[in-house]
Amino acid sequence: MQDTPRIILGIDPGTLVMGYGLIAVHKSSITLVEMGVLQLSKHKDHAERLELIFRKMEGLIKAHKPEAVAIEAPFFGKNVQSMLKLGRAQGVAIAASMMHGLKAVEYAPRKVKQAITGKGNATKEQVFKMLQHTLNIEEDPRFMDATDAVAVALCYHYQTKIAALGDGSTTKRVSKAKKAGNWASFIAQNPGRIVK
Repeated sequence: MQDTPRIILGIDPGTLVMGYGLIAVHKSSITLVEMGVLQLSKHKDHAERLELIFRKMEGLIKAHKPEAVAIEAPFFGKNVQSMLKLGRAQGVAIAASMMHGLKAVEYAPRKVKQAITGKGNATKEQVFKMLQHTLNIEEDPRFMDATDAVAVALCYHYQTKIAALGDGSTTKRVSKAKKAGNWASFIAQNPGRIVK
């Protein structure tokens, strides 16, 4: 095991508000490093907003040196213009990551909710409650965009942890517990995934 923490940067891209969150993973410990938002609504020019997103990404990457960037993929809406603008914001965040040699991984909102709460249709409040439990966050954030970004970073951690197992042992444990009707053994093996 490595002695230095793995830093993961999560991004909830937006053209009015961009959420960001950084977590540090060290052995079995996960802590919140920083979370916040970049307010873009006062800037009317879309190109200027994209530049600010790029600069913020560069600042976060240089300050915290994450090993990877996890970005929430935009969900498909009816407003084509909004989708185009959101896609550009996401593209700028990915480009900034790649310029610094970082892998940028996208996750659909449903995938993030599933990874954090176990339910793909969980509310933002339910996601935040799980984050509070997992990361010992005390204060309520002013913007859910920030907690969404933290959730994306945590989703990346969970997904890479599962991939590192390689043999599907996590899935086997869950299936075995379900088949046996023995959730007690699953809870005992996964204490960090349970909210009381």
